[in-house]
Amino acid sequence: MMMMRGPVVFAAAVSVAAVFVIRLAWANAAGTRQAALATRLIDSVPIIVGSPGPTRVTMRNVDFHVGDGVLLRIATLNGQMRSVKRGVVDFDDKTSYILTVDSGTIGLTASDLTNLMNRYVFAYPGAPLKHLKVAMRGAELGLRGTLHKGVDIPFDITSTIALTAEQTMRLHPTKIRIFGVDGAKLMRALGLSLQKMLNLSKAKGVAVEGNDLILSPLMLLPPPAIRGRLVAVRVAGDRLEQLFAPNNAADVASAPPHLPDSTAQNYMLYRGGTLHFGKLYMTEAELFVVDENADDPFDFDNDHYQRQLIAGHSRTLPSLGLEVYMPDAARLVTSAGAPTAR
Repeated sequence: MMMMRGPVVFAAAVSVAAVFVIRLAWANAAGTRQAALATRLIDSVPIIVGSPGPTRVTMRNVDFHVGDGVLLRIATLNGQMRSVKRGVVDFDDKTSYILTVDSGTIGLTASDLTNLMNRYVFAYPGAPLKHLKVAMRGAELGLRGTLHKGVDIPFDITSTIALTAEQTMRLHPTKIRIFGVDGAKLMRALGLSLQKMLNLSKAKGVAVEGNDLILSPLMLLPPPAIRGRLVAVRVAGDRLEQLFAPNNAADVASAPPHLPDSTAQNYMLYRGGTLHFGKLYMTEAELFVVDENADDPFDFDNDHYQRQLIAGHSRTLPSLGLEVYMPDAARLVTSAGAPTAR
């Protein structure tokens, strides 16, 4: 019996050691899995500490692309951008912020309005108006195209423009041509009006009252969402101008912003808040985007700004902000070899 005790003790010791090794291996494997999971979570969820408050924005002499063939011709703009997603104003996501215009003058040419109407406002299936073309006719606005009411009806309308108390634009016809004849007389004889002929229930930002078209100018535009107090509209030369003003003096910055480069003529200046563009995040942001060629307005393509960013150059400001010089979008050549449309 004494001779068998040694092997039995040895076997028990081996078993205990084996159990310990197996448990240690399990623990190491579990730890490895947890570490890998934690690493994946860290890699997949960016840790961003956003700067509180809005991003102040100032623009001068900028042709700002908001859609295909639709440019906001910004003479001046002072306002702010507020994030609606994660506290970040994301230049790669136009729905991530709201731009509130405190003051400024923004124009749209006849070409901009034509593209806006055809490609956005009346681009839905079954739209009653198509093949639209806008023209400036002195101080009035011309609109011609095709109205579909069972059959296609060609029309040409010349209208005055007035700003309503609700900050909409009322287009009141002074001349209507339908099938090349006096449309006003024809509709009166038939007991018709544009309101009876047009179903605009699916249209965004446009309504009809009698023969008047009512436009909500900020609702017509593609993103980003724009807010502001519209105080005047007018035809000025080749464009329809919209003038914005603050509700009260407290809504205006106490002094014009200090420019990193006082010689810049065409530019966009962003200060405060958190900005994201490309792979960069800026907290307490200061981004000064300057036109490389000051001979004409800065042509900035919001949807394809990366091409301009790559083609330009930048420098770090003494404040550790960033100054970026960009060429006009129209000066760049697309992959197909044609200039970007302006």
